[in-house]
Amino acid sequence: MITSLLFLSSGLFLGWSLGANNAANFWGTAVGTRMVRFKTAAILCSVFVILGAVIGGAGASSTLGKLGAIDYLAGSFTVAMASAVTAYYMTKAGIPISTSQAIVGAIIGWNIYSGNTTNFGILRKIASTWVTSPILTALTAFLFYKLVQYVINRTKIHMVKLDQYTRYALILVGIFGSYSLGANNIGNVMGVFVQSNPFANLNVLSYLKLDPTQILFLIGGLAIAVGVFTYSKRVMLTIGNDIFKLSPISALVVVLSVSITMFIFASSSLRDLLLSMNLPAIPLVPVSSSQAIVGAVIGISFARKSTDLHFGVLGKIVMGWILTPILSFIIAYISLFFVENVFMQQVF
Repeated sequence: MITSLLFLSSGLFLGWSLGANNAANFWGTAVGTRMVRFKTAAILCSVFVILGAVIGGAGASSTLGKLGAIDYLAGSFTVAMASAVTAYYMTKAGIPISTSQAIVGAIIGWNIYSGNTTNFGILRKIASTWVTSPILTALTAFLFYKLVQYVINRTKIHMVKLDQYTRYALILVGIFGSYSLGANNIGNVMGVFVQSNPFANLNVLSYLKLDPTQILFLIGGLAIAVGVFTYSKRVMLTIGNDIFKLSPISALVVVLSVSITMFIFASSSLRDLLLSMNLPAIPLVPVSSSQAIVGAVIGISFARKSTDLHFGVLGKIVMGWILTPILSFIIAYISLFFVENVFMQQVF
C-alpha cells in the first residue's frame, strides 16, 4: 500500500497543478474585481471541487480511459508526472494552459511507448472540444452579457443594490463552476489510475459508501484544493486583468458562461436526457476551464465592442495550448524509458 501511495503522488502533484492553474479561474475574475475576497473564494472553490469530483467525476474520466487504458501503477505514475511537470512549468510562466491537453499528450506518449493503439475516434472527440468549448463559451458570454445589460437598463437598479446582487451572484456561479470543474476535470488528475486502482470499497460511519474510483477522486479533489490555496493568484491576474479588463458584471457573465460549458461536458444526466429525446448526445469529455474562460473573455470584449483586448497576451496563451500536449508527450515518452530501464518498474 505504501508503494501504491507513492505512485499516486504524481496524481496529487497534477491535482495541485490543476488547482493552481485552472480551479481558481472560476473565482479569479471575482477576486480580481474585489467583489469576493481570495480566502472566501479559495474555501468555497475547494469544498465544491471536491464534491463535484466525488459525486460527478466518473463520466468524463471514462473517456480518457478509452484513449489509453494504463494498466500498471508505474505507468500511471509516469503519465501523471509528465502532465504535472508540464502544467507546473506553464503555471510558473503565468500561462493558463489546458490540463486536459497535458494528460492527453502524456497518454499518447504511453500508447506509443507501450505499443498500444491510440483510439483516434476518442482523440478526435477530445481534441474537438479544445476548439468547440472556447467558441461555445464565447457565444454564451456574448448572449448573456447582452441579456444582463438589457435587464439592467430596463429595471434601473440602483448602483448599490446592483453591486450587492452582483457579489451574491458571483459567489453562486463560482460555487456552480467549482462543482462543474471537479466533476469534469478530476478525470485529468486521477483518470489514469482507474485501471490500476489500489483501493477497495470504503464504508464511512456505516452509511456512506465510497467505491475505489470515488476514493481516488476524493484524494485528487483534496490535492486540487491545496493548489487553489497555495499557488493560484498569478494565473488569476493573467485571466482577470492582463487579457481584458473586466467589470464586476462582466466577471459574473464570464464565470457563468464557463460554468455552464464545464457542466454540459460533465453531466451524465444531461446526456441521458438528450438520448431519451432522440437528440445528439454531448460527449462526456474533460475540457479546459482555461480555454473556456479565455473564450468567455473574448465574447465579452466583442459584446462591449471594445478595442482593449490584449492580443499579445492572447497569442502567448494560444502558443501555450499548442506546446502543452507536445511537451507532455515528449516528457512522458522519455520518462517511461527511464522508469522501466533505470528504476526497473513495469509500466505496461
